[in-house]
Amino acid sequence: MGPDDIAGTSSPVAARETIFALSSGPGRAGVAVVRLSGAGAGAALIALTGDMPPPRQATLARVCDPVDGGIIDQGLILWFPAPGSFTGEDVAEFHLHGGRAVLASALSALGRMPGLRPAEPGEFTRRAFDNGKLDLSEAEGLADLIDAETEAQRRQAINQLGGALGRLTEGWRARLVAALAHLEATIDFADEDLAPDAAPSAIVDAVRHNILCLIGEITQYIDESRRGERLRTGLTVAIVGAPNVGKSSLLNALARRDVAIVSDVAGTTRDVIEVRLDLEGYPVTLADTAGLHGGTPAVDRHAAVEAEGMRRARAQAAAADLTVAVFDIRQLHQPDPDTLALVDTDTVVVFNKLDLTAGEGPDHLGGRPAVSVSAKTGAGMATLETALAREAAERLSVSGESPLFTRARHRQALVECAAALERALEAPMAELAAEDLRLSLRALGRIAGRVDVEEVLDVIFREFCIGK
Repeated sequence: MGPDDIAGTSSPVAARETIFALSSGPGRAGVAVVRLSGAGAGAALIALTGDMPPPRQATLARVCDPVDGGIIDQGLILWFPAPGSFTGEDVAEFHLHGGRAVLASALSALGRMPGLRPAEPGEFTRRAFDNGKLDLSEAEGLADLIDAETEAQRRQAINQLGGALGRLTEGWRARLVAALAHLEATIDFADEDLAPDAAPSAIVDAVRHNILCLIGEITQYIDESRRGERLRTGLTVAIVGAPNVGKSSLLNALARRDVAIVSDVAGTTRDVIEVRLDLEGYPVTLADTAGLHGGTPAVDRHAAVEAEGMRRARAQAAAADLTVAVFDIRQLHQPDPDTLALVDTDTVVVFNKLDLTAGEGPDHLGGRPAVSVSAKTGAGMATLETALAREAAERLSVSGESPLFTRARHRQALVECAAALERALEAPMAELAAEDLRLSLRALGRIAGRVDVEEVLDVIFREFCIGK
């Protein structure tokens, strides 16, 4: 097969340059994948291998430099003619040995070919979106899947990549399109003699009912769906307590490595130290903070630094999704008041230094469950990890089949959509209500990257037989 035999397989955007890039991870590896996308992908494949493999069938071939004929490597090549590819364009892949020299030679050979250029970050996925292979929420799901660090994040990303969020918003959007089409019809046919159930007043009542239902569904979804954002970014947990109660030791024990400096000298931790953890599949960012204590520090440079550390500790605790309040188990009769003041419904209480006392602390403090541990010996740490994982699950777990939005722009679009629907209900004229419905459609369409008002005309023609 030669270049002339693939002329009819160009992509819907054939005028674009053909791009190439290393699609597997950088660095030395057993196998590396170099991907091309664009109208010139087939010609490049033939130039480097001398032949075109059958579509979607891995074929062993020698990959040679088209300039001097020197062998670059021997590997598998694949050919995906448009539109049956990830990007919707002609796509070729070289599965080569992952040595640095092999990759450098292959990429250099491709870079010297006319019409080919290195891909920009995210450009393959952008072309998939432009060619209708992915909607915008699915493209974001792909990015989240690549970045997923825990099992819960992976499940959420797979759900979004599979189009769950797009299908949900598309269902709302279809109902909005129908409502707008019916409302437009009452404006266009206001002077016509119609059956009672097709009279403008009856249609407007039906449209209002549909809008009210949509407002309720979207508002409830906004209230329930913040977990998706939090799951994507991870739960933030601040470790707070008085100086020298073992906060840094606790952080190191949970992280299973030395993250923070541990010292018997009070006030060693001055700034916030963060570490990412995977707690039973849920992403958590733990933050060790400076020790809290009352009193007025002396006015000197070190005291000013300590005061700033305490200010940051309180700010971290206020901003966190959850706090771990650490107390010295030997001071049960008089718990630190500054730490006790931070205990609320979003707190797990920890009594540390169990190795220095004969008995355990109480199960609760300040109305919150408490765990006794020794960060030094590891006693009780499994119980603490289970308690933290349970708190994370309560805040991040996804129940049912309804997908969650994962980005602030999703929430903003839905808030704008609901606000426009509220205005449509209060509009004094059908024309103004129709404009608000169009605005709500535009806001909803931004989630999937699809805004197409021409659909309204399609519904009008189909349901109201205009022109007959």
